[in-house]
Amino acid sequence: MTDSKNLFSTAQALPGALASMGSAPVIRQLRHLVVSGLADLPLPGTGRTLDRWQALSVVAGHDLSLARLYESHADALAILRELGYEEHTRGAVWAMWAAESPGRRLAATDRGAEGIVLSGSKAACAGALGASHALLTAWLPGQQPQLMVVELDHPSVGIHTNDWHALGMADTGSADVSFHNTPATRLGAPGDFMRRSGYWHGAAGIAACWHGGIRAAAHVLFAAVQQCPPSHPLHTMRAAALAKVDVALHSSAAVLRDSAAWIDAHPRDAAMALALRTRQAVESSAWRVLQEAGRALEGTAFSRSAFFARMAADLPAFMRQSQGGDRDEAALSGALLAQDAPPLWAL
Repeated sequence: MTDSKNLFSTAQALPGALASMGSAPVIRQLRHLVVSGLADLPLPGTGRTLDRWQALSVVAGHDLSLARLYESHADALAILRELGYEEHTRGAVWAMWAAESPGRRLAATDRGAEGIVLSGSKAACAGALGASHALLTAWLPGQQPQLMVVELDHPSVGIHTNDWHALGMADTGSADVSFHNTPATRLGAPGDFMRRSGYWHGAAGIAACWHGGIRAAAHVLFAAVQQCPPSHPLHTMRAAALAKVDVALHSSAAVLRDSAAWIDAHPRDAAMALALRTRQAVESSAWRVLQEAGRALEGTAFSRSAFFARMAADLPAFMRQSQGGDRDEAALSGALLAQDAPPLWAL
């Protein structure tokens, strides 16, 4: 467990650590953060949820592909601790692979004294090209999904990159991963992955990464307006876009702060509606920022700012990979309708 006295400094220490790594490959940057202790974040729901999300946001503002792997590593550590995993994990780089592809399940076989082995594959696994360990879902016969711990350097694990052709989030080291009687360690009981309190806390935390991305993109617009004289024909349009972006970012930040405070105050309460609402609010702000900044900067940002162009490609891919959009909206509507009374929606 991280020394709580050092947690306060993580978000403050990250910018310097990130800047020092320059243009190193994303997985090398993640390893550096892990070894430096800057990827071991306070657990959600323990009074430091906002600190955790601030760190995620800072990393996302630097590189969204790195943030995708950083968040996955931090989420895996939180799950391991929540479910009582006691093995030594210092220095390990974790990946979290819980997505289930239609018609494609990873099968688990319990061989008694020989332990559990996995057979099958997982698709589009972020961090597959650099993680040392994975926390993933597999299926025992007749059971709900079961969390498993796997060491990825085992010779029975195969990494396959032929089907990964992404432009957005291209640096996540993603690949299909196959398992052939691969030894695995069971974590918790079947169904614990989604049943535990932290499931929706982690789902909400991904929105902090999105916020970090749009904040960084907004800084590109801010600099352009700042450098554009009031007499310039584009100044009025760009200034109006900046005002709209400011409103979107303040709204996004306010939702995240409020959600983090609620989680810390109610760590064991059902958080599905809160998480989905948070994700939808931040995603809406993200689309607004990308639209306004892209329109105001015209082709300049996309052709002359590699940073903005990469953010504009990575952020939509990140949000889609995290199952946002219509599925989140439908799930939120269902959660609201399942309540005994309508939402208060009051100040």
